[in-house]
Amino acid sequence: MRLAQYFEHAYDPKTLTVRQIMEGSVFTVSPETRGIRIAEIMTERNFGAVPIVERDSTLVGLVSEFDLLRAIDEGKDLRHIMAEDMMTRNVVTVTEDMLVQDFIKLIQEKHLIRTPVVKGNTLVGIATRRDAVFAYVKATASYWRPRKGGDL
Repeated sequence: MRLAQYFEHAYDPKTLTVRQIMEGSVFTVSPETRGIRIAEIMTERNFGAVPIVERDSTLVGLVSEFDLLRAIDEGKDLRHIMAEDMMTRNVVTVTEDMLVQDFIKLIQEKHLIRTPVVKGNTLVGIATRRDAVFAYVKATASYWRPRKGGDL
């Protein structure tokens, strides 16, 4: 569950950090995971991407829907290709202490949907565009409180 879901009070959106909006419990796979298994995980769990990590949680890449489609388009058999053979290796990452307003700028500039959150090289979470929008709405909850006469 994302931390933003616990917001009970209005916050200044300019002070929110990625730590407050990220998902800390991230489903990951190893570099040796077969492409077909990754495709199954992504479709069963409605994921757009899966981080690829070593046993010590070191982030080494990300397999997205784009990566899977590229492999299929190139005629590769997902039953025989491994994550390490199709993953994006130079993944854009963010840190927990990054301000959400800076996170928004980054994902807009780079056209990103989701971004792994790291501490050093260790994966600690994932943050998405939707998380940023959700957090902004929750942080400014006072805006949504009913005004006189019950109008919003």
